[in-house]
Parts: sequence; structure tokens; C-alpha cells
Amino acid sequence: MRRAPAPGGPAPNNHVQLPHLAKTSYVPARSLFAKGNDMPPPQKDMVLRRLDSVIDDFCRRTRFFTEPMTRGRARMFVYQHRLNTRHRNSVLKLRVATNCPDWDTRLAIIAACTQEVIADHEHGHGKAHWQILEELGTHIGMKRDDIRAAQPIVSTQLAWAAWDGLMSNRHWLEGVVANTCAERTNVPGYGDGVMREKGWFGLERKRWGALFKLKNAQLDFFELHEEADIEHSDMGWQAISRFARDLKMEDAVVEACGRNLNVWEMYLDGIAAAGDQLELSL
Repeated sequence: MRRAPAPGGPAPNNHVQLPHLAKTSYVPARSLFAKGNDMPPPQKDMVLRRLDSVIDDFCRRTRFFTEPMTRGRARMFVYQHRLNTRHRNSVLKLRVATNCPDWDTRLAIIAACTQEVIADHEHGHGKAHWQILEELGTHIGMKRDDIRAAQPIVSTQLAWAAWDGLMSNRHWLEGVVANTCAERTNVPGYGDGVMREKGWFGLERKRWGALFKLKNAQLDFFELHEEADIEHSDMGWQAISRFARDLKMEDAVVEACGRNLNVWEMYLDGIAAAGDQLELSL
């Protein structure tokens, strides 16, 4: 009989080889400019187009998005992403807010963090996002005590260490990119297939619903992020649009986006690897 690994324990082979960012043509996403506003002149917001191209490449290459969802990967996602949501929004993102000299952007960062870790009255019925993720775990047969006892696996720990450098010791505008670049994947228009049509969590809502036979109400974690992450990432994109050109940081923010998405790729592929080990015990 195979022995089940600890709920959040590291997989034996948790090393992930990260590919280099490939050059891709710009694919326009349905971003803040798709809410009834005209697309700004290309010469003014070319940096946003470059960022969208980097994110599109990330969505197309990351194995967590392109390989099938399994019970083990879903469970490991709950274990790790609950921890990651709490850590990023109670520690890392607040460091970016502290460094930010623009008052409106600072308040927007803090407001987004409160939705994630305290209470989301706009999208989450007054619950923090990590609490709703716990509930999703119980819907797929996980025990709440196991979810709360989970520890970060090696790749999650490495991701936190990398983000600490990318969000604490960089220019505040690079920190804003680090805050919001992964949330941008929930905006439709990136990647292929369902992800391109509905965004990352639209893809997960479909995959998890089919795999675990869940009702729409049980998939609330994904649905609320489809709305909240568009709002959160638009905040970041607006700040970049306002400040990158004047600060002469167009190249720096694009480079920051690529580095942060490399870390996100390691984090997600680490969940996939650990989830595959967990799958053997289910």
C-alpha cells in the first residue's frame, strides 16, 4: 500500500526548469480599455501592448494551464494557493503600497489586499478570498483541518523568496507590476481556447466543475476572481499607463513583468509536480 504524502509536503522532484520568454506578436486583451473607452494611441501606451504580449506568452507556455486538471493538482492548488493568497496580500503587496508615492494607487493596493485577506463585500459576500478557497476545498472532498495544516512546498517557498526581492527592493512601479501581472491572466484575451475566451479562472471553473461535478455556487472562488482580478489588474495597468513613460521605465516594467511571471510559472508548475505525487495516493 502506498503511503499518502503530507497534505502540503514537498514532492520528491520539485525542480522546475523554466523556459526563456519567447518573442510573440501582440495579442490585444479585453483590458480596461474594453469597458467602453477607446484604445489609447499606440505611441502613448505601447508599454501596455508589450506587457500584454509577455502575459500572452506566459499563458500559452505554462503547463498548469495547458495540461489536464487532476484531483491531485486541484487539491495541491487549494493547499498552496490558500497560503500564497494570505502571504502575498498580508506581506508582499503591502510593501509595494508602502513604497508607492501616488496616494490613489497606494489606497487601491490596500483595498485589493483587504478583499483577499479580510473581507470582500464587493465580490465575495463579505468573506476573504482565502476563506472561499477553503470552502472550495471542502466541496472537492478535502478536510478543512488538513487545508489549514498544510505547509508551503519547496517551490512555493522559493517563489516567496523571489517575490520578496522583486516587490520589496525594486522601484514602486516595478512592484505594481509584480502585484498585478498574474491577476491579468483572468482578463479574457490571453492564451488559447477557453482561457482566451474566459480567462484563467474561467478555465478553472470549467475544468473543476467537470472533474468534480460541482454546481456554479460551489465554484464561487473562481467566479469572484474573474471579476475582482480584472478590477485589481486594471488598477496596476492604469498606474503603468500614467507613470511609466514619464519615469522612463517602459523597459523596466516589461522586464519586471517577465521576471515575475517566471516566478509564477515555477510556483504553478511546482503545484503541478506535487499534485502529481499526491494523485498517486488518492
